[in-house]
Amino acid sequence: MRDVSKLFPMGPKPVEKKITVLTCYDFMFARILEESGVDCLLVGDTLGVVYQGQPTTLPVTLDEMIYHAKAVRRGAPNTFVVVDLPFLSYQVSLEEGIRSAGKVMKESGCDAVKFEGGGPEILELIYKLERIGIPVMGHIGLTPQSVNVFGGHKIQGKAEEDKARLISEAKGISDAGAFSIVFELIPSALAKEISESVPIPTIGIGAGAATDGQVLVIYDFLGLNKGFKPKFLKTFLNGYDDVSSAVKSYIQEVRNGSFPGPEHSH
Repeated sequence: MRDVSKLFPMGPKPVEKKITVLTCYDFMFARILEESGVDCLLVGDTLGVVYQGQPTTLPVTLDEMIYHAKAVRRGAPNTFVVVDLPFLSYQVSLEEGIRSAGKVMKESGCDAVKFEGGGPEILELIYKLERIGIPVMGHIGLTPQSVNVFGGHKIQGKAEEDKARLISEAKGISDAGAFSIVFELIPSALAKEISESVPIPTIGIGAGAATDGQVLVIYDFLGLNKGFKPKFLKTFLNGYDDVSSAVKSYIQEVRNGSFPGPEHSH
């Protein structure tokens, strides 16, 4: 197991080096990301949307998460890998949450688990897991498994009572023993305030630049998710058009007989 304290050090802010995180769901991308030097791979339940084509993350199962996590581990054997616990794999009871986290760790070979929320039951689960040797990354702000409660993907923490709740949740998650927290869709000023109030590293997505690191969904990052253009997203490749152009070239060359040529034939 990789040393969590080296990548996610506790202590005075800001951290010495910003932490880079990308989601990953398969062997090929995992190999590319490891060789490119990404600090941490998140096998996110976002795979339900961007990989499976589901409308939300809610249908994803624990076994599906483990399946993808095993592929990612094979592709990135030396990179820190975190795996999401999916909807209803940890909320029903403390015992079920412990079993789900343990199953993911045992079967996938990952380094840590992540789950959403900061209520009393979640804090108790973090506390228990930390003490049996399972590192936990927290997640507050927009928590996609609660999308039906929030009424969609909306910025969290605008109202004063919501700000106070998020600050309290972050401190509770840190005190319970988590090694890091993801902030999703939180105003940048609030994310900065919360990040400075907790000793553990914070990872932002749609939370501004003041967090200790950033995470993006790989298909969004590569411009493969056509039409998805939230304000927080920067695409680093025009992936959809590039892949589409390559496919069209393949179709044309097969149909006109230029592929395969002599150099591709035995």
